[in-house]
Amino acid sequence: MVYISASKIRPKISYGLSRISNPTSPSSLYFFCSSSSPNPSPNPIEEAAIHRTPRGKHRKTEKLEDLICRMMANRPWTTRLQNSIRKLVPEFDHSLVYNVLHGARKSEHALQFFRWVERTGLFQHDRETHYKIIEILGRASKLNHARCILLDMPKKGVEWDEDMFVRLIDSYGNAGIVQESVKIFQKMGELGVERTRKSYDTLFKVIMRRGRYMMAKRYFNKMLEEGIEPTCHTYNVMIWGFFLSSRVKTANRFFEDMKSREIWPDVVTYNTMVNGYCRVKNMEEAEKFFVEMKGRNIGPTVISYTTMIKGFVSVGRVDDALRLVEEMKSYGIKPNAVTYSTLLPGLCDAEKMPEAQIFLKDMVKNYIAPKDNGIFVRLLSGQCKAGNLDAAADVLKAMIRLSIPTEAGHYGVLIENFCKAGVYDRAVNLLDKLIEKDVILRPQSTLEMEPSAYNPMILYLCKNGQTAKAEILFRQLMKRGVLDPIAFNNIIRGHSTEGTPDSAFEILKIMIRRKVPAEECAYKLLVESYLKKGEPADAKTALDSMIEQGHLPGSSLYRSVMESLFEDGRVQTASRVMKIMVEKGVKENMDLVAKILEALLMRGHVEEALGRIELLMHSGCAPDYDKLLSVLCEKGKTIAALKLLEFCLDRDFSIDFSSYDKVLDALLASGKTLNAYSMLCKITEKGGVTDQKSCQELIKSLNKEGNTKQADILSRMIMGKDKATGSKKGKKQLSGAL
Repeated sequence: MVYISASKIRPKISYGLSRISNPTSPSSLYFFCSSSSPNPSPNPIEEAAIHRTPRGKHRKTEKLEDLICRMMANRPWTTRLQNSIRKLVPEFDHSLVYNVLHGARKSEHALQFFRWVERTGLFQHDRETHYKIIEILGRASKLNHARCILLDMPKKGVEWDEDMFVRLIDSYGNAGIVQESVKIFQKMGELGVERTRKSYDTLFKVIMRRGRYMMAKRYFNKMLEEGIEPTCHTYNVMIWGFFLSSRVKTANRFFEDMKSREIWPDVVTYNTMVNGYCRVKNMEEAEKFFVEMKGRNIGPTVISYTTMIKGFVSVGRVDDALRLVEEMKSYGIKPNAVTYSTLLPGLCDAEKMPEAQIFLKDMVKNYIAPKDNGIFVRLLSGQCKAGNLDAAADVLKAMIRLSIPTEAGHYGVLIENFCKAGVYDRAVNLLDKLIEKDVILRPQSTLEMEPSAYNPMILYLCKNGQTAKAEILFRQLMKRGVLDPIAFNNIIRGHSTEGTPDSAFEILKIMIRRKVPAEECAYKLLVESYLKKGEPADAKTALDSMIEQGHLPGSSLYRSVMESLFEDGRVQTASRVMKIMVEKGVKENMDLVAKILEALLMRGHVEEALGRIELLMHSGCAPDYDKLLSVLCEKGKTIAALKLLEFCLDRDFSIDFSSYDKVLDALLASGKTLNAYSMLCKITEKGGVTDQKSCQELIKSLNKEGNTKQADILSRMIMGKDKATGSKKGKKQLSGAL
């Protein structure tokens, strides 16, 4: 057991108790002890070590409200959490409650805390905390909670004011519930809450946003009846709403009405009028108000110029837009992100790519990123279309400098056009960056690489010994759901040409699994690649796959596979390929077929050979039986020769009588007299004739071996045959119908 001296514990206890003196310290719950020494004697060295702050670091004490917010975010709202907060805070004051509501990470946390401190009597909410919770709930679209809290305020002794109702009206409007906004506005009058210009302006904004311009006009007239004078802001909201609803004449009438009331338009009013006429593409009127604004010594802002530029771009007057850009620069007004986002698409549409390049450089220089990142695709495409590939590459560099995430589609535009221009080295360099950074696999990516970009790149790589890199690219594309048959087939061809057929076959398996069609030429190259590598069995597997997918190999491909298998000693496998070839109606390569049949018979695969012969006969491709019998007899394969001859006799195939003699002689030479006797009987039954000398030798052999009965039968058969047929003339054949 390990013992710790009390002298080492005391400094820590002393330090812990000194921190408890601050009741609001987050650490006051720690370092409690059931007993303590009456005379602590701290070690000064250890105490100094405890208080020492690491070099370069400054300890920051977490604020109490931040600690409470973190606790609410990380723990469920239970009695235990409430007790923990209560222990931390002996007294809840206004500042703490307000800051906790403001710092709550979720609206649910703020609402739970708001109700808890009120229900437990820890704090009585005032106007500021009520307004804060209504603001939080309105922003989170928890509008029923906000409404209940607002209407219950008088029960708690807190008076209403207009700002709270205005906040709720605006929240309902932001949620798109215009009817409730109107009801809250009407409720103000019923509850005796004074409605000023602020309430009306908020209501106008809410209902105008939803296109309720007639309702807005009615409430505007009601405002005038109540003696509330509109301001410039009121008219700005009304004019904006009328233009939003395409009520151009009404907007213009309100503009004249405000001037008749000696409410002079400000820069916002003119910007609204200019924007409204730009929306309806009436640039003459928009320009008139723009000039009028300058005539009244109201200086146009960047918003004014940007609005006019947007209008000119929308009607195709890009030169006027460029003129305004130069004008605003001459007045010291710098274009902002919206200005550039508005101007650059117009320059691309007008094919003014040199000007677009200048503005892009200005954006990079001033580090101004556009509001719409889609403009970069148009810049890339525009520069490539203009034939300026260096400028297009600068667009991609500008995106990186502006910290705008590049996507596969951006690289794809450049790669596609580099390939079209024949600048493949630059395309490959760009592809290396694309693969290295895993740009294609980024989950937030929305702009995919087009087939017109990756297919030429893959084709080039496969034709230039870089199929492995092409496969890496395409595997990344497959993870994004791309199943392009052109790319698949190019990669198979590339691997086959480079002598890596196993990699090609893996791609082929993926194609089959995902039901992507493979081309016949790709299969052919794969089979030939296996043959060149000396792997005929794999070549046969690829050939089988080719046939299964509905392709018909040519006779030369069949021959190559059969020859390779035959030379490798795989006679039976070659026989199976031969069978497939014949079944598919290919009648070439009969010389090789004869070799395979001969090898099968020589190796004892007689039944298989006979099956192949029958298939050939049905296909109209009869082999040379006499030659096969002759070879078998010469090589001493008497049983194979016997079975082949029996097969031919059973089917009445035409056989030369010399072949009979060769088989009989071979059987006699090998001592198989009974087999020779059986065969001779069959020949005789079929009406065939053999050499008399061979028959006499067979009779002698039968008698010598004690088979006198068979010798006697054979002798009488021959004698009877002689009497029936008379003398024989020369060479005769056993005839039969096929």
